[in-house]
Amino acid sequence: MNHAYRRQSTLHRGCTLSWFVEGDGPPVVMIQGVGIGATGWRPQVEGLASDFRCLCLDNRGFGASQPAGDALTVELMAEDVLALMDAQGWKSAHVVGHSLGGLVALYLAHRARERVRSLALLCTFATGAVPTRLTPRMLLMGLRTQVGTRRMRRHAFLRMVLAPEELAHADKDAVAEQLAALFDHDLAVQPPVAMRQFRAMGNADATPFLRGLAGVPTLVVSATHDPIAPPTAGQALAVGIPGARFVELPQASHGVTLRFAERVNALLREHLDIAEASLQVARSGVELA
Repeated sequence: MNHAYRRQSTLHRGCTLSWFVEGDGPPVVMIQGVGIGATGWRPQVEGLASDFRCLCLDNRGFGASQPAGDALTVELMAEDVLALMDAQGWKSAHVVGHSLGGLVALYLAHRARERVRSLALLCTFATGAVPTRLTPRMLLMGLRTQVGTRRMRRHAFLRMVLAPEELAHADKDAVAEQLAALFDHDLAVQPPVAMRQFRAMGNADATPFLRGLAGVPTLVVSATHDPIAPPTAGQALAVGIPGARFVELPQASHGVTLRFAERVNALLREHLDIAEASLQVARSGVELA
């Protein structure tokens, strides 16, 4: 299924949102993080579209979803997703989010719980204070992505999304080229909206309403070597949502959806199948009653 996806556009709150839908089956919405668009979900779409109908979007201000508007917030990004579900005619969907996209998914579930069949939260956190923390390590990693030659900046970016073992054995130039095709931009160049997304993420905190999501089938996946969303953040998120399942993937980092797609897709398929089956049982019980 390695082809160009047919894009659609929907105007919402001053932004023409760009999105595509691929596959057949129960509906799944996939929400990306900072500096990456709908194409970043290609490995998951290729793995799941045989049995699920996947909706992927460029978050407002990124790629073809323009303009971002004056006030970029996680709440507004969640509203965007609901608008696209409306455009598709979906009353509800399973929601998958990576990094910032995980926070958006949480806010969406809080705002419109009845529209969320399940949550899959990948390399993410309950509060934006986690990825925006100014530790010496994070400051150095961020600085390295901003200075030096393009090649140096690309390699610095890879240190944030690949595990040390991956980096040690990888052809860094080849990997940077592969990821650029999924990120929709040269890894050496930060998209203009990235800092606004980063600030919006830093201002968001889902912690106060996590317990209210009890009963929503939830999968939380962390990567052992993730410097942006460490496993401790994933564990705290899973503890905060009663009944959530936590899985930690070793030898992986923040780019786990791209670099370990088969493992992530297997977890997603299992999660989605179980959540969908439970939903169908519940619906059958209501009909029988």
